[in-house]
Amino acid sequence: MRTDAANVDQPATTPAFQRISFGRKAKNHLATTLFALAFLIAVVPLLWVIYTLLSRGLKPLLSTNWWSHSFSGLLPTDFGGGINHALAGTLLQGLVTAVISVPLGVMVAIYLVEYGQGSRFARAATFMVDILSGLPSIVAGLFIYALWITTFGLNRSAFAVSLSLVLLMLPMVVRTTETMLRIVPDELREASYALGVPKWKTIVRVVLPTALSGILTGVMLGLARVLGETAPLLILVGYTNSISYNMFGGEMASLPLTIYMERGTATEAGDYRMWGAALTLVLVIMLINLVATALSKLFAVKTK
Repeated sequence: MRTDAANVDQPATTPAFQRISFGRKAKNHLATTLFALAFLIAVVPLLWVIYTLLSRGLKPLLSTNWWSHSFSGLLPTDFGGGINHALAGTLLQGLVTAVISVPLGVMVAIYLVEYGQGSRFARAATFMVDILSGLPSIVAGLFIYALWITTFGLNRSAFAVSLSLVLLMLPMVVRTTETMLRIVPDELREASYALGVPKWKTIVRVVLPTALSGILTGVMLGLARVLGETAPLLILVGYTNSISYNMFGGEMASLPLTIYMERGTATEAGDYRMWGAALTLVLVIMLINLVATALSKLFAVKTK
């Protein structure tokens, strides 16, 4: 009986690591190879684009007049000039777009998370945001053209461009803000309510500061995305070689529109200015992404 008891209490001895079969090794190597090839297929075009931009667009950026002058007075065959007019127009249109879309997007997201909570109006708003998320830029430009110019009889202007960019940026702001607000723990809201703080003040003083880091990141990334749109610019505003700050009338340059117009010159000088404007646009978008990263770390909730 002792022998039987000892055999029962003794655990079964199995090897810690069994021999891996040839089929499993082959599948593992095949999957590794496929993932590596997919990575190379995605990276090679990116490196090619970066190399092309640097090789063709770096020379204009290193010229002394590129950042301080415009293309005013230049002939299609003249080298030189600067991107000052297009850079100012792009930043001004982006600023107006952000001023309109950010408050609207944040307030819509607050309603959906804090007040709507599955109501019919909230479901309708969510459905409309989903539609705007897939709206092509050319359709947004045509809608503003039909409303702003055809219906109201107003002139083509940079402000109309900003309105079309609002339609493209607004769903990104709403989705990002909504996601960040849902991440905020309900315990923070309940603690604030327990102290007698009204709901609106809880949202302003507790919920929004907690989610501010992610909201700012989404806003900056959404702005970087819409600044590269070209279709609304072709429909809603004319191009000028000189700098302009008039948002409600006249022509205004921008980086995407400058790239398009210089491409149509079919001259060596036009290619020179086109690639310089393209590299400038990439640098502006990269700078916005870096600012978004810095703001995310600056306004992140401190855990210690």
